[in-house]
Amino acid sequence: MNEHVMDAAFRPGGLDRAKQGVLGLGLDRVEGPAKVTGVADYAYEGTPDGIAYAAIVGTPVGSGRILGIDVSAAEALPGVIAIIHNDPRMPAGESNSRAMPMFDTDVILHLGQPVAIVVAEDQAIARDAAALVVVRTEAGEDRFDVEAQPVDTAPKIGFLPPIDNGDLDAVMADAAVTFDRTYTTPVHFPAALEPHATTAWWEGDKLTVRSSNQVIGGARKTIAKALKIDADKVRVLAPYVGGGFGGKTGVGPEAILAAIAAEVVGRPVKVALPRRQTAYMVHHRSHTTQRIRIAADANGVILGMGHESVVAQNDDGEFLEPVPFGTLPLYRGDARRFKTDLVRVDLPASGAVRAPGEAVGTFGVECAMDELAEQLGIDPIELRRRNEPETDPVSGKPFSTRRMLDCYTQGAERFGWPANVPAPGSVRDGDWLVGIGMAASLRGNFTVEAQARVRLEADGRATVECDMTDIGTGTYTILAQTAGEMLGLPVAEVNVRLGDTDFPPSAGSGGSFGAGSACSAVVLACEDILGELALRMNAAPEDLSLHDGCVSAGGRSVKLADLVRGEPIVAMGKTGPGAESKRTSQASHGAHFVEVAVNAVTGETRVRRMLGVFDVGRVLNRKTATSQITGGMAWGIAYALSEEGIVDTRTGAFVNPDFGEYHVAVNADIPQLEVHFIEEIDDSANPVGAKGVGELGISGAGAAVANAIYNATGVRVREFPVTLDKLLAGLPSI
Repeated sequence: MNEHVMDAAFRPGGLDRAKQGVLGLGLDRVEGPAKVTGVADYAYEGTPDGIAYAAIVGTPVGSGRILGIDVSAAEALPGVIAIIHNDPRMPAGESNSRAMPMFDTDVILHLGQPVAIVVAEDQAIARDAAALVVVRTEAGEDRFDVEAQPVDTAPKIGFLPPIDNGDLDAVMADAAVTFDRTYTTPVHFPAALEPHATTAWWEGDKLTVRSSNQVIGGARKTIAKALKIDADKVRVLAPYVGGGFGGKTGVGPEAILAAIAAEVVGRPVKVALPRRQTAYMVHHRSHTTQRIRIAADANGVILGMGHESVVAQNDDGEFLEPVPFGTLPLYRGDARRFKTDLVRVDLPASGAVRAPGEAVGTFGVECAMDELAEQLGIDPIELRRRNEPETDPVSGKPFSTRRMLDCYTQGAERFGWPANVPAPGSVRDGDWLVGIGMAASLRGNFTVEAQARVRLEADGRATVECDMTDIGTGTYTILAQTAGEMLGLPVAEVNVRLGDTDFPPSAGSGGSFGAGSACSAVVLACEDILGELALRMNAAPEDLSLHDGCVSAGGRSVKLADLVRGEPIVAMGKTGPGAESKRTSQASHGAHFVEVAVNAVTGETRVRRMLGVFDVGRVLNRKTATSQITGGMAWGIAYALSEEGIVDTRTGAFVNPDFGEYHVAVNADIPQLEVHFIEEIDDSANPVGAKGVGELGISGAGAAVANAIYNATGVRVREFPVTLDKLLAGLPSI
């Protein structure tokens, strides 16, 4: 097995020699026809023989204790098979950063906490019976208002330990220019299109779980631990996942409950969370309060920066939104203070949603940079240029690759950024106030352990297998392109099999590390196959040329099928972090540019155009990479203008836990989004030279919109989203 942990500036020879020319092309997704024709099976689809249906019962109050559960009325309903509420393996919370939340407790952590599962002959009966279950409770002390709770300032680790370099307070006191403002962001839901669903069945003592999950290797271990069985007794399937956005990285209670129910009734059981129930049983992004402090000299050179935040979590949750993630390596300044404090609340757990940290942290720091630029009388791009660090300002490490300045330059040129930004509120188009804004984008790059098996079949075709998932990001396609490029095969000649824990373990989808890690494992497996082909060609591997299923070396050309000689050539590749990940600071970078129009009468905001330029290392597939970035940009627009999970502080209920009232962006909200890449292969990042894409697009996108709104209206909103009620009072008269 070819194993690589980035111990040097590694250049995969196969990719350097590649002649097929498929890697990087904007090819259509290979699984696209299966999805649009309905052939692709998702977690809730498919009906095993004897299938039963389930619905989950949640607590009717948000705090206190459970005194008892009365299931008599529900059990009397015709078609009910079983009601399970006293199994000690039942989870009492939702998926989050822990291996699994607490079990077998009468403590109420939040409203809607799962306490029972009803199994019936069809979904309607299960739903109706669940509504008849009576949960008796004892009132507790309510902690539903995030801003009213005491702040725990004890150091927290989470993903990001506190950083306190230099004396920020002293630097602030002595600086020629200082900035000190507070920004807030609300609860955000992951809101994936496919419901959180599971179909579970037992064959003897072996459990198969078909689940909507992003990281099935971890899910397998979590499910086994919850059910107190060996992990080799659990098989998790997730060949297609209809979006996750972080909400499906952990194991939700529906998966554990479906497995328990299937064991109890001796039949396959399927369950899907209704949209309103999803808000309570799936983690959300925490409300944040962010204090941004900046000390600068008279020329705008930053001397010190602080990003101090407060986030919320329930008593069972350990996840801390890493708010300063994006701020850490973004700008210069020797004095640096980054910390995240916590308040405890009786609400569903908060957890990782797309671009944890950067998505909301960039609202604070990038709006602060815009405000500082105005305070100094400096163009906002120029302010960022003056503060571009030469090395990582926290660790001191050299950057692997960093094309941030080029992103600013190319973005400004393509967008038409003026030499002099118009004064706020000065540009009008009839009743509309027009403004422009920009923001930097950054997402840390990570490589994690991943394995892949590549088999060169007897007919010269190739098969790639790993337990990686495709959550709509294009994983099937980029893995096919990678193997095709290495082995000289058209993509149609490469079969990719994913989403099965019987396959080699991979990174899973999350953290923007899946593509680089999984593709690198494929590269390394293909290197072993190339070594074997070279032996059979009596040539050195570096002398091989592969194209359209043929291998050429030393003046002769042989078909792959002839070299295979009837017995498949199988190789395993494994990659993971190593010396290069420790030696260098790695991230993807970008810059957003936005034009908005705000109606001077109604306060309505329309984004007229949006453009971004991004540095992501090697672009594996231009079409899917663009799709990932535009999805993030669209989400940034929604974060800036509409997305807000509202809590009823009297009850702990979400006022708007569905798509009817939780306003994600729709087609009419989004203009044509323009995406450009600055491609520089990052040999330090991983063997394939690619950096994270998926979460980069949302980072800074919302701040660019907010900055443009200020330029249009002269109204600076620091409590997001920027809804029209926050603009109306300050709008200039026509």
